[in-house]
Amino acid sequence: MQLFNSLFMQHILVPIGSTENAVNTLQYAIDFAASVQAKVFVFRAYNVQTKAGTIINIDEIVARETNLYLRTMVNAVDTKNVEIQLISAKGNVVNSVEAIDKELNIDLIITGAKSNSIKEEVFLGKTTGSIVKQTEIPVLIVPIKYAFTPFTSVLTAFKSGIVQQEEALKPLQYLKEKMNVGVHLLLVKTPNYTAEDLILDPKLAALKTTFTTTENATTYQGVLEKLEAIQPDLLCVFRRKRGFFKKLWEKNTILKKEFYTTIPLLVRSEER
Repeated sequence: MQLFNSLFMQHILVPIGSTENAVNTLQYAIDFAASVQAKVFVFRAYNVQTKAGTIINIDEIVARETNLYLRTMVNAVDTKNVEIQLISAKGNVVNSVEAIDKELNIDLIITGAKSNSIKEEVFLGKTTGSIVKQTEIPVLIVPIKYAFTPFTSVLTAFKSGIVQQEEALKPLQYLKEKMNVGVHLLLVKTPNYTAEDLILDPKLAALKTTFTTTENATTYQGVLEKLEAIQPDLLCVFRRKRGFFKKLWEKNTILKKEFYTTIPLLVRSEER
């Protein structure tokens, strides 16, 4: 999979659920795609459970209804001349995303924060959480009712300055070089940090507009401390086995008391 082709975003995947915010998420994705001249793939997975001896082709019926639902969603937004393709797939969301990526080389997934959960205390619902947790594709999570505006400032938080996979930096490279976004790096010294963690990788350092260190119990607390001072319009984190969200990745649903942001959140995987 190519993350960005020559630092140019081409393919954006938008999983669509049944939430009332689905239209807003799709509009955000289309507005974003229009700003970077990308193609949008609107996607919905479905599962079919049939009893033995069923004569009617339930698969075909559900697939047709799924495509109709996707067309209804697209008809409800301003497409802004963005090229849009509908994809319906039988199976679970994560497996379907992997199959789509293998065929199309998806550069970015844009999804709503709450997924299908109706609980107010939930930040990431099960579907969105599973996508973030299990996919290697960068995921941009859009808060409920959030309208797209071009990014001007991104706060990138991490507890270790070591970068073992250079492609993990490509979203930041794109933001800085193609969208002229200010990149504010925040290294949070958490308990049990090592001297090695405090070394800033030269490739990461090259992207910085500003660089700040702070000491907190968790990376999230460090983020909360700096959000008001920096006032970014995008928060970027790395999903690492021993980094940001370390405990959160143990499950798919994430509660607001564990993590919450009112601005878009870009999550990039870097397994370590």
